Amino acid sequence: MERTICKFCNLKSAAAQKLNEEEICVLENNCAEARFNAGGNIIKQDALSTNIIYVKSGLVKIHIKGPIKERIIKIVKAPAYLCLPSTFGDKINHFSATALEETIVCFIDVTVFKKFIYDNGDFAFQIILDLSKGELQNFHNCLNNAQKQNIGRIADAILFFANEIYSSNTFILPVSRQDLADLTGITRESASRILTDFHNEKILEINSRKITILNDKLLLQISEKG
Repeated sequence: MERTICKFCNLKSAAAQKLNEEEICVLENNCAEARFNAGGNIIKQDALSTNIIYVKSGLVKIHIKGPIKERIIKIVKAPAYLCLPSTFGDKINHFSATALEETIVCFIDVTVFKKFIYDNGDFAFQIILDLSKGELQNFHNCLNNAQKQNIGRIADAILFFANEIYSSNTFILPVSRQDLADLTGITRESASRILTDFHNEKILEINSRKITILNDKLLLQISEKG
């Protein structure tokens, strides 16, 4: 891990931008930067949690082992903190985090982070905003998974990667077919079949992991109607 020079970092979070010079110095002395290649384990489930994780750049999947199988909870695009409620709520990680592409992460001492919340109201407010946005997104994800059929879930996922992650109708899908199935809560076979149908119906053009949305209006209709 490398020592981070927070004062000159142009990828600071909205919360960190509210810290004064003294607090920035404290952050630098209690923060370490690490780089992960695709597939690198950033956090392991059931391991001791002593740090706040801030993703400076890259893409990360959050996944949890259940009683039967593993489930991908969400995909996180930098810049973002990883699962703050879990970090604050227990000393043990309740999830794993794996890099989907080259990712740079800052590990921040949790005690120092909590002190910023106690002492700096502007910092605390920005953290609350992040938590609120994450909670709202979880509500929408739960609703979609409960009410939409498999085809609607896959359409949702493709639109999510196109609009929220890459801002492009052409992108390299960063997850495997199995991961896509885990993310949407369906079987790998169902996910592969739906993607093949989308390709045959010229809704998508699929070349290995390269995806191009050919008919975004129809894909959006499928997403909305589920």
